[in-house]
This record gives sequence, structure tokens and C-alpha cells, in this order.
Amino acid sequence: MPAHSLPSLSTQITSDLCIKCNICASACPVAAAADRFPGPKAVGPQAQRFRHPRLPSPDKSLDYCSGCGVCSLVCPHGVQIAEMNAIARAEIFKRDGLPLRNWALGRSELLGKVGSLFWPLSNVPFKIKPLRVVIEKVMGIDARARFPDFSRGTFRAWFKRSAAAKRTMGARKVAYFHGCASNYYEPRIAQAAIEVFERNQIKVALPEQNCCGLPMQSNGDFESARVYARNNIRKLARWVREGYDIVGASTSCTLAIKHEYHAVLGIDDPALELVATNTYDIFEYLAMLDDEGLLNTRFVKRAETVVYHAPCQQRTHGFGRPAADFMRRFGFAVIESKADCCGVAGTYGLKKEKYDIAVAVGQPLFQQIADENPNRVVCDSETCRWWIEAHTGKKAVHPIEVMAEAYRGRRQ
Repeated sequence: MPAHSLPSLSTQITSDLCIKCNICASACPVAAAADRFPGPKAVGPQAQRFRHPRLPSPDKSLDYCSGCGVCSLVCPHGVQIAEMNAIARAEIFKRDGLPLRNWALGRSELLGKVGSLFWPLSNVPFKIKPLRVVIEKVMGIDARARFPDFSRGTFRAWFKRSAAAKRTMGARKVAYFHGCASNYYEPRIAQAAIEVFERNQIKVALPEQNCCGLPMQSNGDFESARVYARNNIRKLARWVREGYDIVGASTSCTLAIKHEYHAVLGIDDPALELVATNTYDIFEYLAMLDDEGLLNTRFVKRAETVVYHAPCQQRTHGFGRPAADFMRRFGFAVIESKADCCGVAGTYGLKKEKYDIAVAVGQPLFQQIADENPNRVVCDSETCRWWIEAHTGKKAVHPIEVMAEAYRGRRQ
């Protein structure tokens, strides 16, 4: 498959490209919802000019940046605003210490392992209101924030028993990066991805992997995120050398590997370039197969109305909205979200001081869903799906589930 390319400029240097047009501030969903955040330009390229490696920014309003990336997307000169804000925020935590809350929210893999081990009892604590109030007081995790349920069994355990694990030949070879969410919370997403690969005679391998590290990075724990990133680079590189493409259905995980490891964590490694340039979001990959005439297009069409929300990090990939295009081919009436961000931004909306901001950011999307009243909401990001379900009451699914349904001609 054709490879991508890594950014050529270091993140901080791009601040010199800023012409102060203010489009990032105009587009920022957080600045519009909270006066505590002065906007991406003020805490990003404008402040970057005054930062020094030994004098990190003292402006803690920087922590109100959600990291949604809208600012970087709209910048006409390619200033990596969200990325430099993430780097500057990490320097504040490095200097002042990482809060226990941030440490815990960054450990999605550890939480998943413990939760799966003690299922179903592990799903009880987050539903006990008095306990949630205590957690809010002690750790600052908002008592109103809804957490996903841990699954009964992991995706990796399911895969070992599947026919896909035994396939020895295929037109293409994919090393599947499942991420924490599909392994511990939503195995059905990864199972749907495997079904789609099977329909296209693709051999699937399940490489050893750990959390992509993005939750740690987003919570300011760069050192731990780099450890996880380097482990993944090492584990995935051998599969690329053997002719496999790295494909994932979590658009956040694939973006971390393709972009964040280099642009935010500052990893500069030939092995990363090898892995990053051969990593694909699942619909990016399927669209390329389709363009080459290699995709099985024997879809069973049926009418359904859905609202499709392309999450922030999916748009940062820069490959368009192939999932929406495919759903229209399945016979769906696809209403695309008018909102730039759902508000949650990973773990941002779970934090006490940011929960109301996150709800305000997501309100236009919630209102659109209420007005359109679709059968379902479709979204590529796990945390966005959970947030949308919590605030609309509508079932939210991944588009790969919809594609698996289109192949089999029915919903599970």
C-alpha cells in the first residue's frame, strides 16, 4: 500500500509560521464555551515565542485546551497549534507534578486489565452515586461523567478462537492494532473489523501491542507515553518488514502512531518512520482497496437514517470521510454532523472543572441529534460514542459495525 509521510518541521518551529490571522481562536470550540481559556493562538504560537526549555510557560490556562486539534486543522499556514499546546502543558506537569487523577485516567490499559479480571463486579463501583461523589472529591473526576462497562472477556481471547486466526493465505496481510477500547470495553468493534477483513480475503495477524499511549500523553505524562510508544514501534516494525499493513479501527490510536509519536512526543526513529508510514485507519485502508478495485462490494442495501459524527482526530488524519461515503452506498440516509467536536476529547470531559465545558461544546451536536432523531448515531471514536450515548440516549456505533451488517444483510 502507498505510504504516508511524517511532518518535516518540528512542532515548536511551526510557531514562526503564525501570521496572527486568529482563525484558530474563531474555530476553537473550547474558547467559545469557556472564558477560562484565552484561545489556542494566545497559549500556542503567541506564547511559544516566549518559552524557553528551562522556563516553561507559567500560564495554567493552557490546561483548558482539550487537544481536539481543530486549531491545527484550520490554520492556513500549517502551524501545529494543538501539538505545541500539548507539549507546553506536559512541561507544566513535569515541573509541578502529575496529579493522581491524570495518572489514573492515562492508564486505560491497566484499568481494562483489572476491570476484565474482576468482571462483572468491576462495573458496579462507577454506578454507585455516593462512591462517585467520594471519587469526585478525592480525585476530581466528575460524578456525572459516565464510564463504559468492562466487557466479559477480551477481544484477544476471542481472536485466538476465531477462524481468522487460522487463515494462512490472503490477498492482503493486515496486522491489526485493536487498542484498549476494543480489547476491554467493546470487543464487538474489533470483531466487526475481522469480519470485514474476512469478507475481503485478508489475512489478519494480531501483533503483541500495548496501549497506544495517547491517554497518558493527553494527561501530560509524556515520559510514560514515550515508553509505551517505543514498545509499540518495536513490536509493530517486524510486521511491516514482513509485508503487513498496520490497520486499526480506533482513529485515535492510529493517529497517535501516524502523527503524535513524532509531532508531540518528539520520537525521531527510523523504525517509527517505517511503522507510521504503513499505518492506516480502517476506513482509510478500505477506501484504498476500493480505489484499486480490490474491495468486495457485495453489500446488502437497506434504508436507515443515521447521524454521522466525524471525530476531531479522524479529521486530523486528512483522508476525508470515507465511512460516510460507504454508508451511502449501503443505502443509508447519512446526516453529517455540523459540530466540530463532541466535547469529551478523550478524558478531558471526565474532569470536574471541565465537565460543564465539555457538555457545552457538545451541545450543538446533541441538539442536532435530537432534532434529526436518527435510528442510530455513527462515530469512529470510542470516547465520542460513549459521550454521545450519555448525553442523547441514542445508540452510537462504529461505522465498521455498519459495514459488517451491510455484508451480512442484517444487524446483530
